[in-house]
Amino acid sequence: MMTQNEVTALRRIAEEGDVEARNRLGALYLEGEGEVPKDEKEALRWFRLAADQGHAVAQQNLGLMYHQGRGVPRNGQQAVKWFRLAAEQGAVHAQYNLGLIYESGKLVPGDDREAAQWFRLAAEQGNAQARFHLGMMYHKGRGVTRDNQEALRWLKLAARQGLAVARHQLGLLYEAARDHVKAAQWFRLAAEQGMAVSCFNLCVLYSEGRGVEQDDREAARWCRLAAEQGHVVSQLNLGSMFAQGKGVPEDHIQAHMWLELAAGQGNAIAAERLAILTMAMKPAQVNQAQSRAKQWKPSTG
Repeated sequence: MMTQNEVTALRRIAEEGDVEARNRLGALYLEGEGEVPKDEKEALRWFRLAADQGHAVAQQNLGLMYHQGRGVPRNGQQAVKWFRLAAEQGAVHAQYNLGLIYESGKLVPGDDREAAQWFRLAAEQGNAQARFHLGMMYHKGRGVTRDNQEALRWLKLAARQGLAVARHQLGLLYEAARDHVKAAQWFRLAAEQGMAVSCFNLCVLYSEGRGVEQDDREAARWCRLAAEQGHVVSQLNLGSMFAQGKGVPEDHIQAHMWLELAAGQGNAIAAERLAILTMAMKPAQVNQAQSRAKQWKPSTG
């Protein structure tokens, strides 16, 4: 944390035209630190001064402020302008953000070829998110010729960097190719990072004995991890498991709670099973289950 004297010295240098000091001062105002209050308009001013001097990180920061509408109204054209200037100097996050902008088509007209170009530049510099997006573009044939091998190559690079969504996507691709062993391996890696949908997919594989040895307890364990994050089908399945005593001890109160949570998210099958289960339970049990459902809060994975 900078002292008042350090901030004063930094401001003096910035006012004299030092580009690094101007970018640093912009960063301080953007988030607020120590003696520097958060002030997005002041951050914008200092970033612009540094960006006009050709400072790539300041150009990237300025683009981000226009992209997010921080200190200034959102403006896609201005975001692209500043990101492009930074990206052409090799700023990897600017390259990635340009890819996102052109891929989404929300702030400027969508352009998959342009998106793929910028994702590739960022991916070649090692950006995991860009590698994931480029892999998905090869998988779908968006902006590039569809190529499953290239898709796998980029997705594996992102997955090996620890990107959970890339690991999950690899699980889906191997599952579609009926290589359930590899699918289970990738789903497990993503699930261990807390990704709810991967936990659910792993639950299904254990329940059916595909790619792993059939194991109802393991299925229930992964199903619970997904259900606790609010994954609706996992809540339905976990409720059914408790109702049947499959992989977990039979417990109608727990079953009712999970089915009620799934039904509350609009799951019709859960609502039907909940109605049947309710008729087999005592009123005091139903009240206890409903109380638990009201108090339940999703975990963050």
